[in-house]
Amino acid sequence: MEFDQVIRKLEQILEKPLPGRKGQITMAPQPVDEERFAQQIRKDFRKGAVLMLFYPDSTGKCYIPFIKRPKYEGVHSGQIAFPGGKMEESDEDLAETALRESEEEIGIDADKVTLLGKMSDLYIPPSNFMVSPFLGFVNEQPNFLPDPKEVERIINCPVEVLMDKNIRKTGSINSRAGFKVNAPYFDIESETVWGATAMMLGEFTYMWERDGF
Repeated sequence: MEFDQVIRKLEQILEKPLPGRKGQITMAPQPVDEERFAQQIRKDFRKGAVLMLFYPDSTGKCYIPFIKRPKYEGVHSGQIAFPGGKMEESDEDLAETALRESEEEIGIDADKVTLLGKMSDLYIPPSNFMVSPFLGFVNEQPNFLPDPKEVERIINCPVEVLMDKNIRKTGSINSRAGFKVNAPYFDIESETVWGATAMMLGEFTYMWERDGF
């Protein structure tokens, strides 16, 4: 898909109401974890934000970078995610969190990012985070400089690949909690994109397909 075309369509999509749970649930682990959508979310949840960044390659095609987390003692070890992280006291708002964390993790110039808007917040019970997914773009292909402490590799995914329903699969996945879950996932460059990131993508693809694009 052409970069300029994608950005124009995103602007149109974000003018309409967000599907929220209806979109997120399309890629939620089975059985659906209603705790993610419960009204009684823990009051001490932490705030975080991620950035879904759109950029053109040298041919004008539109891409999105994902990161693979290194192995570590934590609930998101080795998982595929959007760049992002925890809100700091110095952040003016969650948009600044998404931009700052993305600059730190993958080396983009946050000042060059134009934010289009955000999708629905998603509560992540295992880490007690309420995450805000922001959508933004840069007008040229970034020179990514991943932080090796935070990022094992960057996966540059064409937007058109995300729209290919053949990469949406369901299978048994080993969770960090030590048990297997049956979950839908996106198969991107032989990596399993599941959990919170897949649910955010679920809302994104739902909006895209809902509006006939």
